[in-house]
Amino acid sequence: MTVTSQSRSEIFNRRADETLRSLRDGGQYKRLQMIEGPMDATIRLRDHGEVVCLCSNNYLGLANHPDVVRSGIEGIRRYGGGTASVRFICGTFECHEVLENTIAEFLGVEAAYTFVSCWTATEAVFPTLCEPGDLIVSDELNHACIIDSMRLATAMKRGVKKNVFSHGNLDALRAVLDQARADPEVTGAIWVVTDGVFSMEGDIADLPGLRAACDEYGALLVVDDSHGTGVMGPTGRGTHEHYGMAGADIDFFTGTLGKALGGAAGGYVAGSKRGIELLVQRARPTLFTNALPTTVACSAETAIRVLMNEPQRVQKLRDNVAYARKGIAAVGFEVLESPTAICPIIVGDTARAIAMSNRLLEMGVFVIGFGYPVVPEGTARLRVQISAAHEREHLDRLFDALRRLKADMN
Repeated sequence: MTVTSQSRSEIFNRRADETLRSLRDGGQYKRLQMIEGPMDATIRLRDHGEVVCLCSNNYLGLANHPDVVRSGIEGIRRYGGGTASVRFICGTFECHEVLENTIAEFLGVEAAYTFVSCWTATEAVFPTLCEPGDLIVSDELNHACIIDSMRLATAMKRGVKKNVFSHGNLDALRAVLDQARADPEVTGAIWVVTDGVFSMEGDIADLPGLRAACDEYGALLVVDDSHGTGVMGPTGRGTHEHYGMAGADIDFFTGTLGKALGGAAGGYVAGSKRGIELLVQRARPTLFTNALPTTVACSAETAIRVLMNEPQRVQKLRDNVAYARKGIAAVGFEVLESPTAICPIIVGDTARAIAMSNRLLEMGVFVIGFGYPVVPEGTARLRVQISAAHEREHLDRLFDALRRLKADMN
């Protein structure tokens, strides 16, 4: 039987329909909610009206800060929409240079370079900086962008190796590094990579322990601190500051401008000047894509300045987190312990988590249920995320909704 182009498209259509049907039947189908206004402590959702937002990464409440908004407007007026090309071809705007200098200053490192997302920033790191004979060692719960960056590096450069250690287990990491010492194929640099804050668990990496292990074995330490920047440490510099470490104690940071730092989009790599220069010269995600939009470059730089000038935002976030964790526990739900703004309530089954999320939304509280494949089977959860923009009344509405949800379940 000859397979025609029409029958090939029918194969795809049938396969796609079966997958979508199984997601709907299993209660795992994701529906995009339409927001009719700015991101804030409360938001307006189409068909739901005003709800308390407890699912955004707007940790410092800067996404709708008037100075952040004003800077974005001024940026597009001054520079237009963007470069309309890649930076090495057409040049770069001053707003990109200012933002990158501010990121480096904020983190206490030599240099930084921005990308259109933290995903592309992280994807740039290992395929660019690694060479055959290098080994990349990853915490098993690292973000998908780290996993894909490692896969790209090993696919693009034959001889780059990768390994994984069990989550947060320094003994397991040392066992992997011991193996590397005896491996004749590991002749180059060794890279240890971790999230600073693990987005689904809400726990944090033991950066001092990881730094000590890296020093012992001569390895470089890379930290994706997307959920730690603006949240952790007395002034919100990140997970390293939480531990009293300097920015220079981390070889390379990756991070986002789309969470605490303004909430728009964009990402960056920060670290040594030589490493950043290599990314500028060789990284495919900057050689083949446009620069960060000018509006985002200007608004994100202002967001960082607001954070540096108003460290009380970090303290309010910390106070809100403590209040939220205490209140959730008082209702009778168990939340994973952590100093971060991520409060996961484990419920087990994916369909159950989504159903609970839908019920909370009916009560005016917007919390997302996460399940497989975002988290392992059997560990589905409601992920409550706290912001400095929340007032006690918003969190009290959460507790009341959880109390009613618990009654419904019983």
